[in-house]
Amino acid sequence: MDIVYIRELEVETVIGIYDWEREIRQTVNLDLEMGTDIRQAASTEDIENCVSYQTVSERLISFISESEFLLVETMAEEIAQIILNEFPVPWVRLRLGKPGAVPEAKDVGVIIERGERL
Repeated sequence: MDIVYIRELEVETVIGIYDWEREIRQTVNLDLEMGTDIRQAASTEDIENCVSYQTVSERLISFISESEFLLVETMAEEIAQIILNEFPVPWVRLRLGKPGAVPEAKDVGVIIERGERL
């Protein structure tokens, strides 16, 4: 399986369980790996035959910035489902971070894998 990836995508959103978090926008960041087969895109050099990281990024930025979540776990699950349902990939690995959530840590969050590796 080949992998198309996006690294360090940053989006502002409403996320958190505390009242003060519900009143502000915070930055989340994500790394995304999507399983695919790039051979047809490579042989034809046709963007229609590949997973467009630009299109995926735009979709996720729109979704995350317009959504509100209590937990990063919920956001991660919904992002994974968008990728699997809307793009031609059988597998996704996602790291979703919430920098600043723990002052002593640079970043905290979750890493999930969904779908089936080919």
